[in-house]
Amino acid sequence: MKIKESKLFGIRAGRCTISDKNSFLRRLQEIAGEYETHIICFDADKLAGIRHVQAALTHALRSFRNGTQISNTFEMEALLYAAGSRQTSVASTFGLHAGGNRMYIACCPMRDEVLRHLEGVAELCPEKDPWEAISSDKQARLMELFEISERELETTDRSAFVDLVLERVAMLDVYR
Repeated sequence: MKIKESKLFGIRAGRCTISDKNSFLRRLQEIAGEYETHIICFDADKLAGIRHVQAALTHALRSFRNGTQISNTFEMEALLYAAGSRQTSVASTFGLHAGGNRMYIACCPMRDEVLRHLEGVAELCPEKDPWEAISSDKQARLMELFEISERELETTDRSAFVDLVLERVAMLDVYR
């Protein structure tokens, strides 16, 4: 399994079905607590691939390091950046939901032992990022979520769409 990681975090793509969201999140908190790490799950259907997760995590880490965070928890801070929003009600929709989930699971800092536990609560995907491709439906959803206009898209190279989303993530620092 290929690990997307820096010294500070690792990211895996995964799937799971959640019948009780609170129980699932409590289990993740137990695992994180046992290994002194943070586990954040992102809804892959609302993200523009692993680069989006990496950007959200990098910004969240920087905000905590600089003491400029919006949230009380690192997990919510990462979701705020993923959503490009200061509103926790918006950011929470970028996490998990009841039912079937296609997700990115981040561990900050990365702990190999955590992966064994995560395999017990979610199906971790093999090497390639299965959520990286952006279909026209996903692009339309991301354009709405991140307020990217058709006109803005027309003025850029269509291959730069992910960069437009990442720009919205970075703009959260400006709107503090």
